[in-house]
Amino acid sequence: MVLRRLPETLVNQIAAGEVVERPASALKELVENSLDAGAKNIDIQLRDGGRTLIAVTDDGCGMSPDELPLAIERHATSKLPDDDLVHIKSLGFRGEALPSIGAVARVSITSRAQGADSAWVLRIEGGKVFDVEPAANPQGTRIEVRDLFFATPARLKFLKTARTELTHAVEIVNRLAMAHPGVGFTLADEKRTVIRLAPAQGDLFHQRLDRLGDVMGRAFFDNSIRVDADREGVKLTGYIGLPTLNRGNANQQYMFVNGRPVRDKLFYGALRGAYRDFLAHDRYPYVALYLELPPEGVDVNVHPAKTEVRFQDPALVRGLIVSALRHALADAGHRASTTVSDAALGAAQGSGANFAHQIQSRPFSHGGGLADRAATFQAPFQNLDMTPTARQEEVEIEATPDFPLGVARAQLHETYIVAQTKDGIVIVDQHAAHERLVYERMKTEMSKGSIARQGLLLPEVVELDEGSAARIAARVDEFAKLGLVLEPFGEGAIVVRETPAMLGNVDVHKLVQDLGDELATWGDAVLLEEKLADVAATMACHGSVRAGRRLQGAEMNALLREMEATPHSGQCNHGRPTYVELKLADIEKLFGRR
Repeated sequence: MVLRRLPETLVNQIAAGEVVERPASALKELVENSLDAGAKNIDIQLRDGGRTLIAVTDDGCGMSPDELPLAIERHATSKLPDDDLVHIKSLGFRGEALPSIGAVARVSITSRAQGADSAWVLRIEGGKVFDVEPAANPQGTRIEVRDLFFATPARLKFLKTARTELTHAVEIVNRLAMAHPGVGFTLADEKRTVIRLAPAQGDLFHQRLDRLGDVMGRAFFDNSIRVDADREGVKLTGYIGLPTLNRGNANQQYMFVNGRPVRDKLFYGALRGAYRDFLAHDRYPYVALYLELPPEGVDVNVHPAKTEVRFQDPALVRGLIVSALRHALADAGHRASTTVSDAALGAAQGSGANFAHQIQSRPFSHGGGLADRAATFQAPFQNLDMTPTARQEEVEIEATPDFPLGVARAQLHETYIVAQTKDGIVIVDQHAAHERLVYERMKTEMSKGSIARQGLLLPEVVELDEGSAARIAARVDEFAKLGLVLEPFGEGAIVVRETPAMLGNVDVHKLVQDLGDELATWGDAVLLEEKLADVAATMACHGSVRAGRRLQGAEMNALLREMEATPHSGQCNHGRPTYVELKLADIEKLFGRR
C-alpha cells in the first residue's frame, strides 16, 4: 500500500457524503447561504422532491465575477474574516457546501453583486468547472442544482420517494423560516406552492409569533405562552404551548441557538423537566425557543451539518430553560387551551349531524316510532288550565358574579360540575381538578420542608408481594419526608401509621400498592428524590375527590375558586384538561340560533 493524495474531485465527493445526505441537506446549505447574504426574500423551486432540480433565488448582496470561482473552491468562505472559529456569527463558515454539491450534481450559480451593472454565471458538473460567463439576473443570486448524485449513482438508491424528500425539504425551510421571521420564503414543486410566508412585521416578538402561527398552526398561535428570561448573559425567548395542547411525538418542538436551528439532547431533556408536572411521559408539548448567548459560549463546529451544538456551560442553559418555562406556565394560571372546547364543540356538532342524518334517512314506523313519540311530546297538555292566575310569583334568578370559572349550577353524574359564566358555561371534571389542587398543595408543603400528617386510629396492614414490600421497606425514610409513615411488617406486608393530612380519608391499601408498583418500574438504583414529582402525583390522585361523589353547592364553588387561584389548574397531572369552557355564541350555533 502506497500513501497518495486523493484527487480534489474525490475529496469533494467524500465531503458531500457528510454535508449532502439528501436533497433537503443541499437545500439547507443553499438557503443558509442566502440568509448570510442578507436576503429578504428567498424563492425555492423543487422537482421530483429535489432529485432533478433544486433552485434557490434570493435578493441578497450577490457575488462579483471574481468571487464566483472562489465560491466553489473547498474551504473558501467570506464568513471568517479574522480566521476565528470561536466568534462565529454566520450560519455557514466551513466553505464545504458548494464544492461538495458541485462534485455530485450539475450546478449553475448566477449572481449579480450589489451596485453591479451585470450578472455572471458559473457552471460545475460532477466536479468539472467551466468558465465564468455573462448572464441576466437581478441583484442577488440564483443557484440551480440539477440531477443530484448523478456523479455518485450509488447514493441515489438511498433516496426515498419524491413526496418523502419534499416533506424533508419543507421541514428544513420551515425551521429556517421560524428562525428568521423577517425574511419571506416561498417553496413550490411541480404542482403547487407548498410554502408562502411573507416577511413578518412588527417587533421581534410579534414577528416570531406570527411566523410560528403560520408554520405551527393557529392552535399554537392561540394557546401559546410568551417566554422571556435571561441569566448570566444567556437570553431565552420564544413561545411554549399550554400543557393541554400536546401531541404524541416531539415534531413540534423547535430550538434555535443564535439564529441557528439545532437538535440538542440538553434541550429535549430540559423540556421534559419543565413539563414534568403537567404531562404524561408519552405526551409532548408544542415549543419554539430562541437561545441567544455570546459566540464563545457555544461551539457550532461539532458536525458538518451544523445541527448540533456544544455549550460551554450546559448546566446554566438547562437551568435557564427549566426555570423560565416553569415560571411561564405558572403565570398562565388556570388557563387551558382553546383546543379543548373546540374538540368538545366538534364532537357535539358531529353527533348532531349524525343524528339529523339518521332522522332523515330512517323511515318512521307507524307503531311507537320516533315520529309518534315526538308528536306525543309536542301535543297540548290535557286538562291544563291556561287562565292567568290572580298573582304570579316572580322567580329571582341569582346573578352570576364575574368569576373566570363562573358559579356552580349543577353536578352531573356525580362527576362533572356545570358552572355558569358571564358569557357561557364551564364543565369541570371534579376528580381531575381536585387532583391538581392537592398536588400543588403537596408541592408547596414539600418546598417548606414539612408536610402535615394525620395518624391513623388503627394502623393499616397492607399485604404485598415480597419484592414490592422489600422495595418499600428500603425507602421508608424517604416516604416519611412526604408525610407517609410506613414500617415493615414481616415478609410481604407493610404497616401504614400516618398519611399526609391533605389526602383526607385515603384508601391506603391501594395507595401503597401503587407506590410499590412504581418502585418496581423505576428500579432499585433510582433515588426517590428523583421521582418526587411522580410519587406526589400518585398520592394526590388517591387523595382527590373521586368521580361518583356528590358535592354540595358550597363545595363545588369552593373548588372553582381554588382552581382560579391555583397555577396549572387547567390540566391534571397527566396533561388532560380539568375543564371545558363553551361560549354562549358557540352553544347557540349548535342549536342554529346563529
